[in-house]
Amino acid sequence: MEGKRTILLADDAAMFREIGALFLARTGRVITANNGYQCLEAIGRERPDVIVADLDMPCMSGDELCRRIKADEALRQIPVILMTSSDLADERARAVRAGADDVIAKPIHRISLIQAVNRFLRSGSLRGLLRVQLDTNICIRRLDEELRGEAINLSRGGLFIEAPCPIPIETEVDLDFRLPGSGYSLTPTAQVVWHRERLDGRCGGMGLQFLALDRESSREIDGFIYERGGPTPAPQAAAGGDQ
Repeated sequence: MEGKRTILLADDAAMFREIGALFLARTGRVITANNGYQCLEAIGRERPDVIVADLDMPCMSGDELCRRIKADEALRQIPVILMTSSDLADERARAVRAGADDVIAKPIHRISLIQAVNRFLRSGSLRGLLRVQLDTNICIRRLDEELRGEAINLSRGGLFIEAPCPIPIETEVDLDFRLPGSGYSLTPTAQVVWHRERLDGRCGGMGLQFLALDRESSREIDGFIYERGGPTPAPQAAAGGDQ
């Protein structure tokens, strides 16, 4: 295993640790922890290249673990992927607000887990997530204001949007849009995380990171992206509990 990148997998369910480690065995050297405190101890010993942790663990939750990692100057550059098992959109928001670099929903499929880890091993940033062209109208709401824009591309983590006027970074907004070819309306909340300026100094677009996003919407996005940008995870290759 010499020369392989180190992946730290933290989950209180022994079966998931075993299956997840099996899924990731060819991706890197996998070490495991069964709670947040064990995970922090392992980080101190091993300095992993990426961390995959369950959001709801005893003793220390995944979001608290993530906050501690991101608050530590020596550790904050390590990508953290948090896994949620609830249908509630707020579960994803918990993970994102804790500083998670990516969020994936259980049950976990082998291909989606491997791809999520590999993208961070290659790029180490949210912008490294697979993006596909979207080109669809989008409604952006904040407070009593409603803007219309165009969603240019999409990843599992968020959107790039062109709109007539910029929205300040860190502003939270409500979105309403449909994926091309789908009648399903997506209504996540998101946060503006960066601007792209044009040559004339005006805002050429905004990068938004999803916050609250329910499981069904997440699956719609996953399916849309994999259909256009990569293989669809095999349904039989799943881990991490019942749907």
